[in-house]
Amino acid sequence: MIRLDDVGGFVFDVDGSLVHRGPDFRSDPLPGAAEVLAAIRSSGRPLVLFTNGSHLDPGTFAAGLREDGLPVADDELLTPVCAAISHLRRRRPGRPAMVLGSPEIRERMAREGVPLSEGDEAEAVFVAHVERVDLTELERAARTVMRGAPLLTASYGQGYWGADGLIFSRGAMATAAIAKAAGRRPTVVGKPSKVAVAQTSARLGVPSERHAVIGDDVDMDIALGRLGGSRTILVRSGISGSVDLDRLPEQRRPDAVIDGVAELLEWL
Repeated sequence: MIRLDDVGGFVFDVDGSLVHRGPDFRSDPLPGAAEVLAAIRSSGRPLVLFTNGSHLDPGTFAAGLREDGLPVADDELLTPVCAAISHLRRRRPGRPAMVLGSPEIRERMAREGVPLSEGDEAEAVFVAHVERVDLTELERAARTVMRGAPLLTASYGQGYWGADGLIFSRGAMATAAIAKAAGRRPTVVGKPSKVAVAQTSARLGVPSERHAVIGDDVDMDIALGRLGGSRTILVRSGISGSVDLDRLPEQRRPDAVIDGVAELLEWL
């Protein structure tokens, strides 16, 4: 057990940590998930759920979780799309970007002031979740990156944990194809990245050194916490459930490990 009474804000992963998703993408809240979120709110401390899912607008994502039994407010949900918008506004304000993603995500980015482009004038490429891949579009993206445009990706991890095991990240697959063709390394704006750390800090109103980051993925969630100097808790209910932590370098290990999120109730 580690102390959490001095934590100023909480950052939760979603899939594999608070819910498991089935083939229909509906979520099944894990035991204690709703109760843990309620206990944190009752303590007067803020929380945010940061998912690497990039197929839906945050409000739509939060609404789906509520329908499935996990009470989450729209402003308690962050995605890599939020981070990408912030990054592009800061680094390339008003400059056109090529976005590979769902119509909902493209509309969100345009609404937030990111000019969209499919042609040679694009000055950045952002890859979110894609349902289908068009090779001509991938080639166009790769040539844009070869001309010097940064390649941003929501996630470059293998995938996330669902009810039946690993669900591959299609966005990461598309990003890998572009990166290989262009001979460039992508910049992650989801987990783990400094952009994501900045997003959680801004949303919580608490510096990252006072965060507790809780998630099931050593390479994403625990790495995110480590980047921000946060307290980190690995939940064994997801993708890193069978990882032998003794074999990991000390700098990659979590501060604490629990079998399920319900165990946090006695720590709060």
